[in-house]
Amino acid sequence: MSRLKNLVVLFVASIILGAAFNLFLIPNEVLTGGVTGLAMVFGILTPISAGIWLVVLNAPIFILGWMKLGKEFIANSIFSVVITSITMQYLPVIQVTEDALLACVFGGAIAGGAIGTIIRFYGSGGGADIIGLLLTLKRDIPLGVLIFAINSVVVFISGFVFSWELALYTMISIYITGIVIDRVHTRHVKLSLMVVSDRGEEVKSELLDNLIRGITVMYGQGGYSNTERKVLYTVITRYELALVKSLITSIDPKAFVSVSETVEVIGNFRR
Repeated sequence: MSRLKNLVVLFVASIILGAAFNLFLIPNEVLTGGVTGLAMVFGILTPISAGIWLVVLNAPIFILGWMKLGKEFIANSIFSVVITSITMQYLPVIQVTEDALLACVFGGAIAGGAIGTIIRFYGSGGGADIIGLLLTLKRDIPLGVLIFAINSVVVFISGFVFSWELALYTMISIYITGIVIDRVHTRHVKLSLMVVSDRGEEVKSELLDNLIRGITVMYGQGGYSNTERKVLYTVITRYELALVKSLITSIDPKAFVSVSETVEVIGNFRR
């Protein structure tokens, strides 16, 4: 039921994201960041829909992501991008407002709310998020800096292709989208996770298969029952919590799980 709920939320949020593009941003030639922004540029310059470009440009990124990141995260991301693409393909491009500034504000806010929801339910809009995550596996660079750099490239391109005025409007849209994403989903928050389970090995294997985090295994003994159990400890981000709880309960519904907010993480916060 939890998996079905996640898919329904991803489905609705992806439709809303596509609608934000077709009703506010694309009609006023206001772009968004990353690969989606490039798809919108190509969609405006060519007869091919931006939705089709979105799939084409994301395909190689998803292939790399599938190899390096959690399988369920990539599967959810693919699902979200496909639904967004279909929405952009079949929803008519209608100019709700001719005021580019209003389009930036409302389009950016709606897109940010949709993207934040998608990320919160362990998915992504593809492109910049996945590229950033892949790069952080190789270099100790903050993910936010990488995503901002990718978005800035799109703004720079839009300045040459269209006009610098539209490029500035695009920057406003990207900024508003980022603010709303942070309000909907605080992905920078780190959580300490401790799991005590009779099926510790199975839980550990499932978490390692679906996350990019390392796990420390300790051995404990029940104070009342004297039964020996494995104790798993790791640090995750808040947006991974829903997936982690689903994975643990699917294997051991009786597992003891403790989650607490972590003030700071020092060291290698990767697998």
